[in-house]
Amino acid sequence: MTPELHQKLTAWRQHLHAHPELSLQEKATSAFVQGKLAELGIPFEAGIGGHGIVATLTRGSASARVGLRADMDALPIREETGLAYASRHQGIMHACGHDGHTASLLGAAALLAGDASWSGTVDFIFQPAEEGFGGSRAMVADRLFERFPMTRIFGFHNWPGLDAGTVAVHDGVVMASGGRVTLTIEGHAGHAGMPHLTRDPVVAAGHLIVALQSIVARNVDPLDTAVLSLCMIEGGTAANQIAGRVVIRGTLRNHRGTVRDTIVEGIARTCAGIATSFGVKVTPDITFGVGTVVNTPAEAGLARIAAEKVQALQRRDLAPSMAGEDFAFYLQHRPGAFVWIGNGPLRDGAELHGPRYDFNDAILPVASGWLAEVAKTALASN
Repeated sequence: MTPELHQKLTAWRQHLHAHPELSLQEKATSAFVQGKLAELGIPFEAGIGGHGIVATLTRGSASARVGLRADMDALPIREETGLAYASRHQGIMHACGHDGHTASLLGAAALLAGDASWSGTVDFIFQPAEEGFGGSRAMVADRLFERFPMTRIFGFHNWPGLDAGTVAVHDGVVMASGGRVTLTIEGHAGHAGMPHLTRDPVVAAGHLIVALQSIVARNVDPLDTAVLSLCMIEGGTAANQIAGRVVIRGTLRNHRGTVRDTIVEGIARTCAGIATSFGVKVTPDITFGVGTVVNTPAEAGLARIAAEKVQALQRRDLAPSMAGEDFAFYLQHRPGAFVWIGNGPLRDGAELHGPRYDFNDAILPVASGWLAEVAKTALASN
């Protein structure tokens, strides 16, 4: 990558960082990407699965076709970086690096557009709504693979704590499947000074939160991996009234379907027990989103070859993450690989989804280069 392209991508990335948009609201982000694709002279189709974009480049006569994907949405987090290009939208932040992923894919498009050494077709997928809103599912439902019949798909996520520019490729599981957990406790409201006339959902909620922690600790095989995190609790409107209703929200993560089933059964059993013990009604609602991200063997091999071609350090020893990624939905339809590219040292508050996080612009050449090389390698392998 030339210094001029690196400088241009850095400016684009920092612009995106300063103008984040939440899932399903990426209208300006999509327009920005479309403008840069037009500037690069790369044809595209917009409005796929919402604000999604697919740009396409074809070289030579080979029929092979491969997809590269980046996500575009931000998070409802208040930024605390103090950067000159910090978010201008109060309470919204690119705290997961999707600004960098988008800039990297634009960089890969620029590299491939200026490279006559390959033959085939590359589709550049700019996806909306990754952060729990089903953007990949929406694009597939909008006939992504029928309209752009790629046979393989690749993507990456920046990874704080991994040395900058290092490419980590997993054999098999990369990231966890996820589910949203909502627990509604309905009691009987009343005066705080006369609790015997009420059925207190707050007390029940406290016992429920503690009891649920035993599921992973005592029902899941210690050699398996699972997380049940309860992250929000809502209830009550006055300090001297016992509330009538409490809602607890959280997330469930696992790598294997049988583990998920064990946890779901444990949640139902525990909720029923708490309901009986405290005379309240407890209703669990668990919705499952993306599945587990699992690299296919041949494509993981191609990802490693591409890392060698960009002369990146490689890691093969990292354990899978319990974070989720809706790239998993693409992998249910096509073989592919999803890698991590190191973002540099992990600093307090600068981890993924942290208020002081920032994508490392120094890794743009590796990220864009790896995307371009994995596409060329996959096309050549066909």
